[in-house]
Amino acid sequence: MERLLGLDVGDKTIGVAVSDPLGLTAQGVTTIRRIGIKKDIKEMIQIIEEYKVSKLVVGLPKNMNNTLGPQGEKVLKFVDKLKEKIDVEIIYQDERLTTVSAQRTLIQADISRKKRKEVVDKLAAVYILQTYLDTNK
Repeated sequence: MERLLGLDVGDKTIGVAVSDPLGLTAQGVTTIRRIGIKKDIKEMIQIIEEYKVSKLVVGLPKNMNNTLGPQGEKVLKFVDKLKEKIDVEIIYQDERLTTVSAQRTLIQADISRKKRKEVVDKLAAVYILQTYLDTNK
């Protein structure tokens, strides 16, 4: 079975989640601290190879009126650079409010602010990937 990788691409971090081999559930893997595009892509390639990923599901942040804002443009630029180095299918998943949902979940779980900051992007990646898995069964 092939796995899918979910990404929540931000300016400072990239949240990463992976599907189980059956493609039913998403689990958080890591949060990549962004240092530079070359190093970020090198880390992505290592994760893609380690989990034998067949497809990337990338969260695409849109405005509430369905237009693409500056952050959405940054995500597209990052993915364009990644496409130059990998041969994996890439799908964009609307990620409006995923970080908000992830924050809410962590607050309800009474996770400290410092700890929330460490895991919110990974959890947002889980939400992005799980949404894709649930809507494409």
